[in-house]
Amino acid sequence: MDKLFYDKGRVKSFNDAVFSIAMTLLVLEITIPSSRAISEYGTMLVLRSLIPSFIGLLVSFLVTALYWVSHLRVMHYVTEISNKLLWTNILLLLFIVLLPFSTAFYVQGISFVGPFVFYCMNLSLIGLFNYFMVSQIVRGAHGKNKLSLNQVRWNRARALNPLVMWVLAGALAFVLPNIARFIFFLIFIIQPLIDRYYRKRGATV
Repeated sequence: MDKLFYDKGRVKSFNDAVFSIAMTLLVLEITIPSSRAISEYGTMLVLRSLIPSFIGLLVSFLVTALYWVSHLRVMHYVTEISNKLLWTNILLLLFIVLLPFSTAFYVQGISFVGPFVFYCMNLSLIGLFNYFMVSQIVRGAHGKNKLSLNQVRWNRARALNPLVMWVLAGALAFVLPNIARFIFFLIFIIQPLIDRYYRKRGATV
């Protein structure tokens, strides 16, 4: 029986739509202050009360953008979308779609460990399926001589970085919750270091 492959253009369009909708929904989780609250407490106090929501929006938006850029990068090497790759991609999108909820849940319970761990689990699962998808794509591209071994390792290292950081943040939350909430900054510090290391080894995208 011949293998079934799917149209790359339709899959890319669907991915872009899901990513853009999920990123847009993040801002809808920020409650719009009522005129009564503004008149009673003042604009600045009302805005200060929304700081956790804006922080949640910023973190989730930037991390989702990183995954979208990663997705955009590796899809360049795809010529055929197999059933396995399609379903790995769908599972990735499932947890992307869940992110607005987990962000709102974390923000509403920002002083508790449980909601933060749930948020980290959501991001870890996004990272896990992103890693699976990247690995499938770059392995296939290496087999077709489109990518060198160093380029394969580079793409895998980039995909592994956020996964490790969010798993670490979720685990650390049980013992050092205040520190765990800032672990995600390491993603943006380690990523350029990964890029520099593999560029020195001759890997270029």
